[in-house]
Amino acid sequence: MKILFVSQYFYPENFKGNDIVFDFIKKGYEITVLTGKPNYPSGKFHSGYNFFNKNNENIRGVNVIRVPVFPRKSGKGFFLALNYISFVFFSFWAVLFRLNEKYDAIFVQQLSPVTMALPGLWVRKRQKTPLILWVLDLWPESISASSNIKEGFIIDFIEKLVKKIYNNSDVILASSEFFKKSILEKCEDKNKKIEYFPNWAEDVFVKEKQYIYVPSLPKGFNIMFAGNIGESQDFESILKAAELTEKYKINWIIVGDGRKVSWIKKEIIKKQINNVYLLGRHKLASMPSFFEKADAMLVSLKNEPIFSLTVPAKIQAYMASSKIIVGMLNGEGNILINKSKCGYAVAAADAKLLADKCVELSKLSDEAKLQMEKNSYNCYLEHFTKEKLFLKLDKIFQELKHC
Repeated sequence: MKILFVSQYFYPENFKGNDIVFDFIKKGYEITVLTGKPNYPSGKFHSGYNFFNKNNENIRGVNVIRVPVFPRKSGKGFFLALNYISFVFFSFWAVLFRLNEKYDAIFVQQLSPVTMALPGLWVRKRQKTPLILWVLDLWPESISASSNIKEGFIIDFIEKLVKKIYNNSDVILASSEFFKKSILEKCEDKNKKIEYFPNWAEDVFVKEKQYIYVPSLPKGFNIMFAGNIGESQDFESILKAAELTEKYKINWIIVGDGRKVSWIKKEIIKKQINNVYLLGRHKLASMPSFFEKADAMLVSLKNEPIFSLTVPAKIQAYMASSKIIVGMLNGEGNILINKSKCGYAVAAADAKLLADKCVELSKLSDEAKLQMEKNSYNCYLEHFTKEKLFLKLDKIFQELKHC
């Protein structure tokens, strides 16, 4: 079966779609990837890539067609917009002149921006090929949540574009159960096939773990945040919780990088916070070794309507690693943590209750903590294993082929 995989981001950039491509190649699928030149998350082209070279690659048996993009640089304003627009612009010409095969199905990994789905729509129209859209980010809700653009021409335009994309998709996969309502509201066909297809943990968290040396953690009860350190994660509230727990010998370990790092460093100095430790960005392969040293893992999102609809992908990685989870977020992620009894989740921005729950957690018996760890892993096995999800996706591909 021949699949066209469309996404602005692909290996060596680290996104879940890489697993789909490389695992389905092993199943005997023929896969062509239409993507951009890798420059995420640093904003600079990855080593060996530039605007002009490596337009065609074969990576582990996958035919990769890359189009030029302007790197996102700081990931803000003009350069980010230029990055988004350049992918769509150069993909248009790739669809016309470089995609010469006939595909059985098109799979679009739709992250931000939603415009990355457009090349898939153009191929669908040209070849009359069914399209699967995997929605990992809701637009225009994400724009409203991450900027000052709440209404007006831009939001109206994006809303119309999103409706067009949804209405021209044959199957829509929603990475969150809570996404379904928003998606269906934008579909003309109220019987549109919308399937729940969540994230899974990367193989490094599931396969036999290899120990990699990582820095020792301070004495005390260590709560670890791992991942992007940005505006969405509400580090303002995290630092408030840290201040409230300092006297209880609770440490807050932050592993990762992002726009908010310099602000956190300044706040630590300004407020003389002594129980927050920034360990910087590390390779994915070292994350299991970091996780093993932590007593609990932290996930947080700001108090924005869009964030109540999503489940951060780090939750699956935490669960696959049998970790206790403390959360400060609303909606589906909050419900998942509390319902699975793998830790405690409080409402977004509730720093006081987060601090209280962390103190409570630190005082639990070893037996109670072990049960939470078991609950965490069991929840992963029941709902989020890659094997179960890929069997479901394989079935969808086969159904489309025989339509």
